[in-house]
Amino acid sequence: MVTIAERLDAAYDRIAQAAKKCGRDYKDINLIAVSKKKPLEDILAAFAHGHREFAESYVQEGVEKVLQLKEHKNIVWHFIGPIQSNKTKLIAENFTWVQSVDREKIAKRLNEQRPNNLKPLQVLIQVNIDNDENKSGCSVEELPKLAEFIHNCRQLELRGLMAIPAQSMSFDTQLQSFAQLRACFDKLKTQYPQLDTLSMGMSADVDAAIAAGSTMVRVGTAIFGERQQ
Repeated sequence: MVTIAERLDAAYDRIAQAAKKCGRDYKDINLIAVSKKKPLEDILAAFAHGHREFAESYVQEGVEKVLQLKEHKNIVWHFIGPIQSNKTKLIAENFTWVQSVDREKIAKRLNEQRPNNLKPLQVLIQVNIDNDENKSGCSVEELPKLAEFIHNCRQLELRGLMAIPAQSMSFDTQLQSFAQLRACFDKLKTQYPQLDTLSMGMSADVDAAIAAGSTMVRVGTAIFGERQQ
């Protein structure tokens, strides 16, 4: 039976190989282990192997894990799921990163509810790059206004962009979607030079994401196996 440690090593190796193909340094690409619907022992197995950054998509489940593993102070928790207004307080109080901010109302609540004794919440704006009605995210047209709003929030720190493109088995189609997000990122960075994070790429499209310039990939299935429904 393949262990989580072995799966992690395979994920690291895949990132390294994809980076090498396009002349990039693998050290510039951060792997986030998506642990939603996975038990604590799986997270602890990855932690024991040296991995420190994990992502959750469901607020209640994620907060329970954060609290149960709070003695592991060097775990960095990312929230990557759709955000409902009535869940912003839990996210603001328990996560270090939130990658799925897609409207001002959510950003405003996160800013107001982030405790003053914590460092600003690290924020990525989720962009619906393919205008997919089944996906969350702001439109490309809405992006500049939302970025400006977040930039002016005291308890939020704008770090970059995230997207979940429409599913495709074609490398070229994947690359095209990711290239659009990269173009948005580069344009936004001219106004906000501190931007340093382009979160794109999951288990099925990591290679295309890295070729397009991703600095953060979110991998779940390839590390933890198929999730329970």
